[in-house]
Amino acid sequence: MEESILKQCRLFQNLPEEALRRDILPQGKLREYPRQAMLIAPGDQVDWFAVILRGRVQISQIFSDGTSSLMDALGPAYVLGADLIGTRSRRSPYYASTACAVQLLRFPGELLLEPGSLPEEERLALCRRLLAMLSDDNLRKHYRLAILSQRGLRDRILIYLTMQAERRGTDCFRIPFSREELAAFLCVNRSALSHELSRMEAEGLIRFRKNEFTLLTAGRRRSTWSGAE
Repeated sequence: MEESILKQCRLFQNLPEEALRRDILPQGKLREYPRQAMLIAPGDQVDWFAVILRGRVQISQIFSDGTSSLMDALGPAYVLGADLIGTRSRRSPYYASTACAVQLLRFPGELLLEPGSLPEEERLALCRRLLAMLSDDNLRKHYRLAILSQRGLRDRILIYLTMQAERRGTDCFRIPFSREELAAFLCVNRSALSHELSRMEAEGLIRFRKNEFTLLTAGRRRSTWSGAE
């Protein structure tokens, strides 16, 4: 299972199978966590990264008044912690917690950062993949700011859905969030979100079932999505 998931992971996608089996897998440690386990808290020093093998990890910020904002939700083949290991302090500014039972394959940060940890050609190839991943992650944060700058709930929803449609190249798509996660991502009340989605469907702007959406022509909004993965 570990090898098949690593092949799907962007960080390891172009690595030959033999190198994956010989150089990468032996350095990973399997970790399992129950639902609602805290993997990373603000201030934690993170000197590792992990590939999610099973389950979902939520990246969020929790404010002093108890409210929270969901920044991302990561599923199988996604990498956790890679954005922290190359920073000067390696200290996290966010929470990472499990949305359900989670299985990780965890690696030391030195695997990517220290010469001699891998054959140098392989290590440099992984560093290039890591740079591309972090660049795309930075773009996603930019687009989320663009979404949250919209004052109205409907505008936030439509800009988000338009970006998802443009990213996938189709007006029919599945979003990576549950309804509760989408509300947290858009920083809105879940009940208000569900009510607005129903109104938008009744007005012919969208069709949806759970996390599967169709963006109809009347609902499309112009966005500046540039295709970051």
